Amino acid sequence: MADNIPEDILKIQKKLASYEKGSRNYKKYTKILAKHIKRFSMKKRVSSHIKTIENVEKLQNKNSNNDE
Repeated sequence: MADNIPEDILKIQKKLASYEKGSRNYKKYTKILAKHIKRFSMKKRVSSHIKTIENVEKLQNKNSNNDE
């Protein structure tokens, strides 16, 4: 299951492509893009960890119910 790239990241990338590499605005938008990508990937990692924890808990509950 692949997550789609958020609209804000796509907008920043399009804007970044319109600037000349090395210009002041290019550097500015590169930093903004990095921030957004970092936030997006952290959200994905956190949700992945939560799903893993939930699955482990389900398995533990299933095993404890089978032991009884």
